[in-house]
Amino acid sequence: MLYHIFYPLVEYHGFFNIFQYISFRAIGAFITSIFLTFLFAPYIIKKLKKNQFTEKINESLPEEHKRKGGTPTMGGIIVGMALIISVLLWNDLTNNFILVSGLVTLWLGGLGFLDDYLKNIKDFPDGLIEKYKIIGQIILGLIIAFALYFGYADKIDITHIQFPFFKNFYISMGLLFIPFVALFITFYSNSVNLTDGLDGLAPGTIAIVAFGLGVMAYLKGNAVIADYLQLEFIKSAGELAVFISALIGAIIGFLWYNIKPASIFMGDTGALSMGGLLAVIAVLLKEEIFFVIISLVFVMESFSSLFQRYYFKYTRKKYGTGKRFYLCAPLHHHYELKNHSESQIVIRFWIVTMLLTAIGLITIKIR
Repeated sequence: MLYHIFYPLVEYHGFFNIFQYISFRAIGAFITSIFLTFLFAPYIIKKLKKNQFTEKINESLPEEHKRKGGTPTMGGIIVGMALIISVLLWNDLTNNFILVSGLVTLWLGGLGFLDDYLKNIKDFPDGLIEKYKIIGQIILGLIIAFALYFGYADKIDITHIQFPFFKNFYISMGLLFIPFVALFITFYSNSVNLTDGLDGLAPGTIAIVAFGLGVMAYLKGNAVIADYLQLEFIKSAGELAVFISALIGAIIGFLWYNIKPASIFMGDTGALSMGGLLAVIAVLLKEEIFFVIISLVFVMESFSSLFQRYYFKYTRKKYGTGKRFYLCAPLHHHYELKNHSESQIVIRFWIVTMLLTAIGLITIKIR
């Protein structure tokens, strides 16, 4: 909105030219998101408590988690509101990448809200049935994939995947791009949701991964820098840098209330949407493998749960009694039962993510 109002005024005064700069609008979006989070959070937390929109703790979780029962959930509402308002203020709303990212935020946020509502308000033990949740995620993924594949001028260009450690080395997926994108979005939406199990763990990790994507978006969206670094120039990527700055601001603002002891949980409302959003941004930037590198914590959390499930089924079938490979899945609960404190696990996962993001970013120069 600010971009559309003030940038056209440049013909009357050169001052308004500042609104064309990605760096200026990115910083503005970041500050606005944090401010809005601080503005909304106390009121929303109070309302959620009053209406008993609170977390129901799964009995299979470590004993320490039982004290968290009654903590307000659906905190993704705070993140989503701050993000959307900031984007409306600072982004070029005619940019297709911004429209796609906004759709993902609203769609998966709504799906997550329904899951939280059924689980914590209507007392459905598992919330939204897993099958229906997956269907909702895959439908969104297919919509995005079809829009990109059939809406892109060069289908070969949008369907190729770049390998970060090699210069100009791509593999084109052709029509396989469509199911790949749907599964990619679904996988990361659920992976971030699984990671959201300790105070501050998912939001802090999201912010670090988003920073890595934000750097990539800025570099690829600047023709001069992209040419110098021999990166592919993507004209619309600059606006994604502004969007990502708004996202980081909203997440960091939310983290103020989510660090131990958490005043509110992100819930599926936030986790499902943030995971899917990060995956979509990676697809738009054509940096899926780079994203896998920097988001490896999410991958490990997800695979630990999958491995635990199928290992239990395999041992039950073979030995008659199911065995668990981890003490508890996903991975962060395993470390809890190994007597690592919650704060230790969270901060160490953040540090690992920082390291992975640094490794991902250094590949820019290697390639």
